[in-house]
Amino acid sequence: MDPTTRPGADTGAEARADAGAAPVAGAAPVAGRVPKLRDPASGGGFAEVMRRRYLLRLLVRRELKARYKGSLLGLGWSYVRPAVYFAVYFFVVGVFMGMDRVIKDFPVYLFSGMVLVNLFTETLQSATRSVLHNAPLVRKVYLPRELFPTASLLVSLVHFLPGMAILVIGSVSYGWRPSLSGLAGAAVGLTIVVLFAIGLGLLCAAINVFFHDMEQVVDITMIVVAWTVPMIYPWTHVRDHAPLWLLQVYLTNPLVSAVSLFQRAFWEPVAPGALPPVPALGAHTVASLGFAVAVFLSGQWAFATLQKRFAQEL
Repeated sequence: MDPTTRPGADTGAEARADAGAAPVAGAAPVAGRVPKLRDPASGGGFAEVMRRRYLLRLLVRRELKARYKGSLLGLGWSYVRPAVYFAVYFFVVGVFMGMDRVIKDFPVYLFSGMVLVNLFTETLQSATRSVLHNAPLVRKVYLPRELFPTASLLVSLVHFLPGMAILVIGSVSYGWRPSLSGLAGAAVGLTIVVLFAIGLGLLCAAINVFFHDMEQVVDITMIVVAWTVPMIYPWTHVRDHAPLWLLQVYLTNPLVSAVSLFQRAFWEPVAPGALPPVPALGAHTVASLGFAVAVFLSGQWAFATLQKRFAQEL
């Protein structure tokens, strides 16, 4: 009898299979073992996104290159855009409408809210379009679809950095000195905006696959966002001209808390006591952070539920 086939002798492939090792190339597959297949409509959520950071970097780089392709200024437009927004609001609202006489150091007050509002609106608008605009990848390639809204958020954060640099330089020119509590509050405000924006972005991106009108709804809604926070006017205007119940609703807006925290960090140190403090800002901040987390989790759940039909719809 051939010793390689005598009873009790293991073949190389069987021995490695019994030991848990991978079989050598060319060895016959072990009976009863089928490679695990992945449902192409399944997604691993943000944990899977983090495991595919290389793909995420490629998407961010591609979006930035596509946005500034053929542009002379390139990423420099991320400095021009906030500067133009600021100039329009400052001269129309501040100078012509006299708000700079109502709010001391109005440029810092205005811009400390504007950088957060721009981050929120850009993230939500680009995240809403992200899946639909990447339809060929969704149809043909397996990858976690959360990559697309996440890439939109990161691109918005890239554009946010120049605005922050302008805010810091402008605040310093007005005599700003940072404080640990103020910077911590600004970090919480930024966290609220990021969670709130990406949560809504995931929800709107999923709905936009089925109803393309969602893009238009988001674009129109973003027009009024700047007027729903104390960025162009002081919060006391709402207190003085609106009923009490409307003021309470206004103060529960997470963006109001985030903007107020940024103004407390960058504007109040250069204009102490210029305006009464926002009432119960600490409590509203905790509530806003909790609400932003809830929106983020709800948006992720809705996205994970609806993405199973993305390929068919696209």
